[in-house]
Amino acid sequence: MISFDILWETMKKRGFSTYRLRETCLIDSRTIKRLRENKSVETKTLDKICNALDCSVEDIMTHIKLQ
Repeated sequence: MISFDILWETMKKRGFSTYRLRETCLIDSRTIKRLRENKSVETKTLDKICNALDCSVEDIMTHIKLQ
């Protein structure tokens, strides 16, 4: 399972609100909802987020091994 829980921490550290992220990355509120619910998003969206936050993918998502 992929978790985006650390995304919100990274955003806070860099002074980003969800509104600013949406405006900077040109993503819609449905995508923000998918991220909050740890659902799949396109890799191009992850790339946009990493570029906007000046971070790597490890700073916005983690893999959780299910048993």
